[in-house]
Amino acid sequence: MRAHVDQRQAQVRALVRARGSVRVTDLALELGISPVTLRRDIEAMAARGEIHRMHGVISRVERPHPPTGATRGGPAGAPERPATQGGEGLVVGMVVPTTEYYYADVVRGARAAVEARGARLTVGLTRYLPGEDRTQADRLLSTGANGLLLTPNWDTGSPGPGEGAWTAELPVPTVLVERWAPPGHPAAALDRVGSDHAHGAARAVRHLVDSGHRRIALACQETPTTARLRAGYEAAVDALGLEPAPPWPQLAGDPPSVADRFARALDYLCEAVTTGGVTAALIHSDTDAIMLIPRLQARGVRVPEDLAVITYDDEVAGLADVPLTAVAPAKREVGARAAELLLDRLASGAAKAGAGPGARAGAGATEEPPRQHLELLPRLTIRP
Repeated sequence: MRAHVDQRQAQVRALVRARGSVRVTDLALELGISPVTLRRDIEAMAARGEIHRMHGVISRVERPHPPTGATRGGPAGAPERPATQGGEGLVVGMVVPTTEYYYADVVRGARAAVEARGARLTVGLTRYLPGEDRTQADRLLSTGANGLLLTPNWDTGSPGPGEGAWTAELPVPTVLVERWAPPGHPAAALDRVGSDHAHGAARAVRHLVDSGHRRIALACQETPTTARLRAGYEAAVDALGLEPAPPWPQLAGDPPSVADRFARALDYLCEAVTTGGVTAALIHSDTDAIMLIPRLQARGVRVPEDLAVITYDDEVAGLADVPLTAVAPAKREVGARAAELLLDRLASGAAKAGAGPGARAGAGATEEPPRQHLELLPRLTIRP
């Protein structure tokens, strides 16, 4: 019995060493053991200092690097990593609109990746207030942040004319998270990591077409995600030769209230089904869909008989009375990849500084790696 426990824990140590961090639920599935059994192993291993445990994620313990000239060593089979690849002592600042709903997992992913490298994450919140993103970035820098993960308050996900140039002028390495800048904009030269929302919308349309639908609507409120969702939706409708749905109503004047926007979505979907021939819809977000469905049914539109629904975000879609098929951006992975990219950038800068002022290309100097624009593909979760 003890041999089985030791073997299982050795597998856990090896996987955590190789990957840096891993979710407990994913690891239990991979090893084919119950989460209860795995948690007992994790408690024992954490108590011995073999792994770190935090909020459903376990990560490897980073060993301090020995002084220059000292012999490096460790447990047999433990990977060696140059000091410049670690994050010991570094502080990563992260500016996000909120730590609730969508961004909760983004922050969790960033935190797990940062702590796995021995660094520390500090967070500033903007609540989408105008100008607050810059205020929070400056605050984090003043308290010692070595680099920034930044989600600016850009209404459409990208900056408008004359907006956001300050993000490219920050004195530390900066990675945009779930934001993008058009070619030619100063912020376009920054590293960035985000979800490919256009692909997610197109994936939903393809699934509905495969289920026999030919006229599919998109119902979504104006958020930083909307422009990309609409682009993917329209591209898929065109590529698949679908019949266009009635256009989403455009409102003039002052921005409507939340109640007005919700009423507009309800009216649009009812009319799209009863007179527009629509039989399916992609709705952003889950909460809107869960609120809309009973109101649609009260007005004679049956779901899914008259209107098949896919939601976008997959935060609470599985908790609906009838669990809803949903597109799920890889939120946790976005946060983790952004943090890893920033830490690699900081490590590159440290290595470059360590090369000395006389270093030159071809003579041992460390060249700055190219900037990266990473887009992670959302997943489609099909529910009966």
